[in-house]
Amino acid sequence: MKLLVSFHFLIVISLCLTGITKTESNGMTNWKIEPSFKYDLCCFLNILTADEFYLTYYQKEYDEFKDRITPKAKENLASLKKKVKDDNGTIISAWLCLYFSAVEDSTIEQMLSTIKNPAHLRENFSKTPYHSDEGWQLFESILPELKVILEFLKDIEFDKYWAQNIRPKVETIIKGIEPELPKYDVIKENEEFLGFRLPSDTITVYLLYYAQPHGIKITGTRFLTDVAWPFQIVVRTAVHEMMHPPYDYQKDEEIRNLIELFRKDEFLMDKVTNHNPSFGYNTLEGLFEEDCVQSLDQVINEKLDMGRDPKKRWVENDDGIHVLAIALYQIMKAENYNSGKEVFRDFLLRLVKTGTLAPGKIKEYNDKFYIN
Repeated sequence: MKLLVSFHFLIVISLCLTGITKTESNGMTNWKIEPSFKYDLCCFLNILTADEFYLTYYQKEYDEFKDRITPKAKENLASLKKKVKDDNGTIISAWLCLYFSAVEDSTIEQMLSTIKNPAHLRENFSKTPYHSDEGWQLFESILPELKVILEFLKDIEFDKYWAQNIRPKVETIIKGIEPELPKYDVIKENEEFLGFRLPSDTITVYLLYYAQPHGIKITGTRFLTDVAWPFQIVVRTAVHEMMHPPYDYQKDEEIRNLIELFRKDEFLMDKVTNHNPSFGYNTLEGLFEEDCVQSLDQVINEKLDMGRDPKKRWVENDDGIHVLAIALYQIMKAENYNSGKEVFRDFLLRLVKTGTLAPGKIKEYNDKFYIN
């Protein structure tokens, strides 16, 4: 069983985009930034599975706990990793954070209660455009593993450890970041470039300790980022994550058909199938959405004087797989997008209809990008 959406820098927003139209922006962005035990716990599970990809960042943290992991907990952590990551190409932390963002749980006890009776979570999550029967079946299938793992974390008093050792570090970083955030009107810029209103003018940032290397979008205008990253990355991540999804894949047949055309692009599909799956984006649909947002965020961040050098960025990031982003970025720059206030999904459809962007052309744009 393979889930449709790949997770990395693209976790989804619970907003139905039916009937998207051009609009004026909401105005100034309201920022909130705070720690979160629940989301840090979900991210910590990446580490507890002893996945080498995460031990690159958290070897010391794993070593601190590895001798305390019981045989039963280890068995269930391995099963969780197999079902979610190995069999479905999905990032454990991002996927769990997404699902648990549909409820207000904040303690291990509350999460255990939700696992025992997930009806409320399912009701809330089913209202998002990203609910699917297949995804829910996978979530239900890992509830027994989650129960054992959470009970283990409760037994070792991980909540007290986090409160005493992790939360103070996070709060210290927040004090340095918080005063600078109001300078950046991310909601205004995102609405202008997407061509539709976001559901709120408030962005909530959950600053975590165990999130590397991911920035994670959850339901609403909220996202997760990591204390290890400098202030600029917090702003860049906000710009990026608020734009997921840039179109309504589930309900927009024209967009689904457009994306399907690009299965014929051998250069793009090589990036989908031949990269480290731990980065996510293991489906065409997932990589296509991510690259749309990356091209948008690059232009917006340049406008905010927060942009990275695009050539350096796309050579270094995620095994260099974001080749569609490079093509879209060049077109946006050439057209001075979004001076005409075009809805982004209409922009994509126009590019394909006119032949400006079509299967087989992505490599041409990439070759041109790195020659110039």
